Amino acid sequence: MGQSSWAERIPAVKSKADLAYESLRSAIAQGDLKAGERINMDELARSFGVSKIPIREAVKRLESDGLLVSRVHAGVTVAGIDVTEMRGVFLAREAIEALVAELAAQRIDDRQLAELEDVQERMRAALERDVTGEMAELNSRFHQLLAEAAGYRVLGDLTEQLLMTIRRYRITAPLGERNWRSVVDEHDTLVAALRRRDPEAASGAARAHISSQAAHEAEQGGAEGEGAGTKGAGPQEG
Repeated sequence: MGQSSWAERIPAVKSKADLAYESLRSAIAQGDLKAGERINMDELARSFGVSKIPIREAVKRLESDGLLVSRVHAGVTVAGIDVTEMRGVFLAREAIEALVAELAAQRIDDRQLAELEDVQERMRAALERDVTGEMAELNSRFHQLLAEAAGYRVLGDLTEQLLMTIRRYRITAPLGERNWRSVVDEHDTLVAALRRRDPEAASGAARAHISSQAAHEAEQGGAEGEGAGTKGAGPQEG
């Protein structure tokens, strides 16, 4: 048995830096740490019960992700969101989601398809219960599952990064019920194409979905579209 074979079966053990990174990243995504808020590394180290070394490592990773900013005299703060950059985020999502959907239509298995359909049902049920607060997390799960089905980790990483940006942006301007219903309807079209294993239709449905949500934002003037917000805002997505 080769080394690579048994090494792959060893469970991954998360380091203190990994745990700090994930905790801080989640806090930023959920809006617990808001744009412009200063990060006190001494206080974080005490809270986590660790030295400042893993906290510094986590902060450096978050700076690389564009979620934290380090400035002389200002220290480390949570990065803001620039409205003018959000158009670029949607353009990137449109291209990446179209590719992801095309690949997923060729590679998705029955289990993955069932998971996507389950998330869809949960989104629809949340709408019917008027619990739109659950929608952002379910929507993220839908797009993460789609990226996993595409089969390339880099596409999953890019999808996650773009979703994170939009979720942070949405904290100050969440989607309304009308837009969430559009999201679910657009997901339905995409899932139908995946069920037929039709790459061209899946790619077109994904591109139309992101384009539609970007148009909602423009139509609402940043009030409740997919990606609405203001510069310096903290984050949801569609």
